[in-house]
Amino acid sequence: MQSQLSFFISIAFSFIAWGMVAARYIWPELRLRPRSEALRPLLMLHSFRFIGLAFLVPGVVSPALPAAFANSAAYGDIIAAMLALLALITLPSTAGLTAVSVVISWIFGLWGSADLFNAFYQANRIGLTPGQLGATYFIPTFIVPLLLITHGLAFRILLEHQNVPAVQAQPAASQHPR
Repeated sequence: MQSQLSFFISIAFSFIAWGMVAARYIWPELRLRPRSEALRPLLMLHSFRFIGLAFLVPGVVSPALPAAFANSAAYGDIIAAMLALLALITLPSTAGLTAVSVVISWIFGLWGSADLFNAFYQANRIGLTPGQLGATYFIPTFIVPLLLITHGLAFRILLEHQNVPAVQAQPAASQHPR
């Protein structure tokens, strides 16, 4: 029971810490960029999701890790990494987004988010214990919260309807007294 509690506390603190990092450092920088340039670092981060293949490596995870969970998490992550790379390839070098890059970015975002939520659901459904994760313990406790937060940022960027920075400078207040 104590290991389960430690596991959930670790995940909760990771969400809090990454949320503060995103609010203080990541979003203020991204919101000033054109959409394609704001998406680029987020997609690059998600291209590292191949790390989920570690769920399939004997000795890295416990032999008691259910294969159904390991396969779903590993292959879901590698598909998300491939979609992130495909979205990166389709991003134009100019400020705007093409219809293809928008569609692929949305597919990546929806797949990637669903994959992460599915992993949490499957882990809860099968009664996964932290010890079964072995060395991959850091993935749900450190990496997944960052990935979910950056998915949220990517959705926010994609929902912007213009090809200019997410936040425009406000015009100067009128110089005429009222």
